[in-house]
Amino acid sequence: MRLIVPALFSTFLAAPFVSALPKITRTGKYLYDESGTRFFIKGIAYQEPGQLPAEVPEGEFPEPTTFIDPLSQPSACDRDIPFLKQLGVNAVRVYSVDASADHSHCMSVLSDAGIYTLIDLSLPVNGSITRVGPTWTSNLLTLYLNTIDTFSQYDNVLAFNIGNEIVKDTESTVAAPFIKAAARDIRAYIKSKGSSALVGYSSTDGSGWRDPLAHFLTCESEETSIDLWGLNDYRWCGTTGSVADSWQESITAFTDLPVAAYFSEYGCNTVSPRPWAEVPSLYGTEMSAVYSGGVAFSYFPTNDATSFGMVTVTETAVTTTQDFTNLASQLSSVTVPTTPAQGSGSTLPLPDCPSVSTTWLGSSTLPPTPNQAECDCIWKDSPCVFSPQTVNQSALFEELFQSACTYLGTSGGSCTPIGQNGTTGVYGEVSACDGATKLSWVFSQYYLATNNNAQSCDFAGNATVNSASPTTASEVNAAVSSCFAATPSVYTPVKPTTVLAPAGHTTGTGGNGGNGGNGGNTGSAAAIFADSRALAGVMVAALCVLGSGALIF
Repeated sequence: MRLIVPALFSTFLAAPFVSALPKITRTGKYLYDESGTRFFIKGIAYQEPGQLPAEVPEGEFPEPTTFIDPLSQPSACDRDIPFLKQLGVNAVRVYSVDASADHSHCMSVLSDAGIYTLIDLSLPVNGSITRVGPTWTSNLLTLYLNTIDTFSQYDNVLAFNIGNEIVKDTESTVAAPFIKAAARDIRAYIKSKGSSALVGYSSTDGSGWRDPLAHFLTCESEETSIDLWGLNDYRWCGTTGSVADSWQESITAFTDLPVAAYFSEYGCNTVSPRPWAEVPSLYGTEMSAVYSGGVAFSYFPTNDATSFGMVTVTETAVTTTQDFTNLASQLSSVTVPTTPAQGSGSTLPLPDCPSVSTTWLGSSTLPPTPNQAECDCIWKDSPCVFSPQTVNQSALFEELFQSACTYLGTSGGSCTPIGQNGTTGVYGEVSACDGATKLSWVFSQYYLATNNNAQSCDFAGNATVNSASPTTASEVNAAVSSCFAATPSVYTPVKPTTVLAPAGHTTGTGGNGGNGGNGGNTGSAAAIFADSRALAGVMVAALCVLGSGALIF
């Protein structure tokens, strides 16, 4: 079922907002407010946990299958604001939001409290660039643009994060070109709206690939670079850590990074309660040469065996822990450095992009900017279109892509035009489209290859002949080629006129105290893209990567 909220209505939901907080901008590798004073992030992660999958791979942090938008719950924000102020934070990091919801109250009270927001654009399960078979497609770009449009009206958006821990080993460095393409397109869109929000990425810690990733995301061109490099760092534990033992390695690694850096998560919990002994050093002179603060993890409890939470909540009450008290004490004693003054330091040169090697699999050739209008044009001119007969489509997509590409291959065709390969830097002509458009393109190519045989446009009842499209191969291919003629491969994105409501969004804190709240309505994040054209894009990521072995003819 397709849930559509007109973009105009989504904008109407939010009350007019008067700017109050000073804009934070980046000059070189540091952040400054409008007075030219250096700005440090004193943040906390602020996201109630959603439902976890039944099984989590050993050693992996559990990724939720649903989410609770903490900025769409006025009563919960009113409940929490006094405690956020008590902590002394000036920023909250929010990992998942519903672009169709009303955030005006929460954003207003946060602004009144002097608190900025760092907002992740991705969503659980289907709403992110993937580690395996990554793609950058029109449905994902639209999801991100919807969130930017929703929040760009507020004065306290510090940054939009385009990804969190997508790359975590050598194999997943193949995703780097797609992350950088997202940075390019999101940066261009934010600039087109006149927003001062920064573009960020949050990386997990690791060796071999972490430093090349930071330099890749800031290499060659400002237009394709992030503004804010976040590192999720848990090296300093208890009272035994030190800058030399815990952080000097990353200070050295990122000294030449030309953009601002911060800890997008910190707070090792092997010692309980956490003393937060690292806080004075994080905001001290040794770290401030490279880092601009950090985000403590986490305000709410997490749904895992070793919870990081600092409070437990009911609908109306907050109970703090010793972790909370200790962090508040440490943050209250911080005096942040004021140097270097804005404009006094030299701007560092952009690094060279790392070359493809056995330890780095990301090409510096980036995928094109997705264009939903082009994809709609292809759909319109496809003589055989995807028309699913089931609501639960995940397994269906995999089967259809495999069978359709196999049939096309045996008929002399190829699925190469729908594939994206981050290592070779080869991206098919139709590869930036949503999954169902790609599937319709494959269906149509097979249908044409069999001389418009009606049985070739069936696929177990999941395909339908489009009587309004051209009927010959030459006409269809000419029409599809014309779909790409209107715009260049890289351009400032334009958002479609409708907003897909994310069905994975659940509602607020329940009355189950320390659980952190699954007391609201629960929805499956597998349905975040309620439109079948968007949901199909998830399966295409795993199946249609050139050179992956999934599609070889």
